[in-house]
Amino acid sequence: MAPYGAVPAVPGNPDPALLRRALGVLAQYAPEAVELGRRFADAGFELALVGGPVRDAFLGKAGVDLDFATSARPEDTEQILARWGTATWDMGREFGTIGARKGEVIVEVTTYRTDTYDPSSRKPEVAYGDTLEGDLSRRDFTVNAMAVRLPDLQFVDPFGGLADLADKVLRTPVAPEQSFADDPLRMMRAARFTAQLGFEVEEKTFAAMTAMSGRLEIVSAERVQAELVKLLLADRPRAGLELMTFTGLADIVLPELPGLQLTIDEHHRHKDVYEHTLTVLDQAIALETGPDGPVPGPDLVLRLAALLHDIGKPATRALEPGGGVSFHHHEVVGAKMTRKRMRALRFDKATTEAVSHLVFLHLRFHGYGEVAWTDSAVRRYVTDAGDQLERLHRLTRADCTTRNQRKAARLSHAYDDLERRIVELAEQEELKAIRPDLDGTQIMEILGIGPGREVGAAYKHLLALRMEHGPLGEDRARSELLSWWAAHQS
Repeated sequence: MAPYGAVPAVPGNPDPALLRRALGVLAQYAPEAVELGRRFADAGFELALVGGPVRDAFLGKAGVDLDFATSARPEDTEQILARWGTATWDMGREFGTIGARKGEVIVEVTTYRTDTYDPSSRKPEVAYGDTLEGDLSRRDFTVNAMAVRLPDLQFVDPFGGLADLADKVLRTPVAPEQSFADDPLRMMRAARFTAQLGFEVEEKTFAAMTAMSGRLEIVSAERVQAELVKLLLADRPRAGLELMTFTGLADIVLPELPGLQLTIDEHHRHKDVYEHTLTVLDQAIALETGPDGPVPGPDLVLRLAALLHDIGKPATRALEPGGGVSFHHHEVVGAKMTRKRMRALRFDKATTEAVSHLVFLHLRFHGYGEVAWTDSAVRRYVTDAGDQLERLHRLTRADCTTRNQRKAARLSHAYDDLERRIVELAEQEELKAIRPDLDGTQIMEILGIGPGREVGAAYKHLLALRMEHGPLGEDRARSELLSWWAAHQS
């Protein structure tokens, strides 16, 4: 057994720099991993660190969540983990996975296995395997099909994953047609890893993704959504989305995106909406803030809103006299389409409503600077945005993709002015919590009435006055209420 800290046995003379980097990272959690490996070995079972933790070690990244593969069956794994850790749980016994925690270290240990899909089923069929090499062969890509045997820290790379990692290439361990037939979700993982790692998909794998993209339809919406979210929260979501579009995966997952690839009108007077959308996404990401800012990145709601803000354009596209193109009310249509797509992908209600609301509002700024907004209009802008105001600021700014520097500067200055006015009014009036000058109880006392529709109507009238004129003061509000009541009674 190699002593702790020794270089693992590695066939094929890998890049020494990569190996040193990996060893430094592995050393951070090797004590716990090696101890666990000894416990499995003492019980007569194999244990290996596999997948993402091994790949990330060669990329110089460390984490406290470790994935292991073992020859032990789940019931044996559970007993060993119970003696090793402070807590254990059943991650998915039907998939052979048991989880455990020891201090800050969290592990998932899975029995060697093979997964396949029945052509008519959305759920994988699980069969246990007998060897580590066999288990690695069913991994999604070679860069995730590397392992470190424990406790002797022997590096295992039967499919050349280390070379692919150095070349930043995604390739399947077995024929891509077989791999994607066994688990179609691996095609979405390719897009996700492209976004996360900056890797490229090799030619045969790309061709198989293109030919088999329709097979993704058998995978549950929840699993597809999980991969899409990871992709969108990555450093380079544009690369992953482009891969989805080029291979046809987006036609299954998010057909509204390739649907933006409109034919440019004969006079070339409107932007390529697809390219515009991806640029807006890039610019919105650049406007995310640090952890102490109003929109800490990565922000899923902002990124989804940027991606979906113009999906109503194809349905509203119309040629105007003179050859122009219009997309009237595309924000209204787009908000409805956004809500429908996100529900289909099983997003939670709060996220769905936040994103669709931003899509609905993304044009609200249009015209500011050309026609002076009243204080009332600014109040309504803030009130309508609600708790999405900071995201709306960023989405609106990101939506400017013109190459005309003068126009871009004018729009930027106009939005600077709007934000300044919002701050000034907020300081005066606490815009986020605008209420009429009189509450429901006061309304009933002044009018001498009990609860009912008339109280609500009076409240709305006073709120409208408040929005239009700002704070009225209690005396004026009382006078306005009595005047409204007299007219109402007559």
